[in-house]
Amino acid sequence: FPVIVSQDCGHAETAAVIASYGQAVAHIRQPDLSDVAVPPEHRKFQGYYKISRHYRWALGQVFRTFRYRAAIVVEDDLEVAPDFFEYFQAVLPLLEEDPTLWCASAWNDNGKEGLVDAGRAELLYRTDFFPGLGWLLLAELWDELEPKWPPAFWDDWMRQPEQRRGRACVRPEVSRTMTFGRKGVSHGQFFDQYLKFIKLNDRFVPFTQMDLSYLKKDEYERLFLHQVYSAPEIQLEELQKDPGRDSGPVRLQYRGRDSFKALAKALGLMDDLKSGVPRGGYRGVVSLVCRGRRVFLAPPSDWTGYDPSWS
Repeated sequence: FPVIVSQDCGHAETAAVIASYGQAVAHIRQPDLSDVAVPPEHRKFQGYYKISRHYRWALGQVFRTFRYRAAIVVEDDLEVAPDFFEYFQAVLPLLEEDPTLWCASAWNDNGKEGLVDAGRAELLYRTDFFPGLGWLLLAELWDELEPKWPPAFWDDWMRQPEQRRGRACVRPEVSRTMTFGRKGVSHGQFFDQYLKFIKLNDRFVPFTQMDLSYLKKDEYERLFLHQVYSAPEIQLEELQKDPGRDSGPVRLQYRGRDSFKALAKALGLMDDLKSGVPRGGYRGVVSLVCRGRRVFLAPPSDWTGYDPSWS
């Protein structure tokens, strides 16, 4: 895996650390260090504009100058799991073969300890939510995104229906990255509440020796939706008083935005929605573990699509 380190901001001490790796990395520098012209009401968001500019330039270098056909994007405040590269090597062929997949991410937005099954670190899912935080894309996707790349808030822009176009991302049960960066443009907004509790996988899973064809759209929907909607529906109160003796999967059903948010909050999930899509969700279903039991937070089985007004 060739490593390209793209540096913004021209910080000398940072440049010295990168240089200390010698020929092991390619060091490139974003050339435009000027402030970005932003609308007056966005002055406090200058950092987000600079990040978006840097992403556009760096990905342009990777795919146009270096001419790679795929890239894993990792920010400088991420720690990676022992099987981080193994995971991406295994899912790359899926992205190349299945046009309904547009990326793969190392991150589970709801991957807090207690919400995941750490003993099933081999589990992978499709999600309609773009997770980021260590993610793989193909050159063809950059061809599509580059001409319309946004001036700021690039990750939420990726989550809009106009960019996603009905495609999904692969994500793991147990995260293969964790962030240690409390300081940053978001001022620790989610760090103290969620991010610092994300469980980083600590054992190697030989993904490249596994058959991952179950993640292709038709097969996945057949298996996953059957699993979800054959699970008995229970109420939150039953789940909360369940001492954990029953081990089978169960389904909690939500019937609107407020119902989703109330259940997500009660379960300890991130309850925000982007263009109507819940974090980690696929066809509206969020898979989690509660008291050691698999739980599917799911809409009714006649679900027809996301409502972008749920935001």
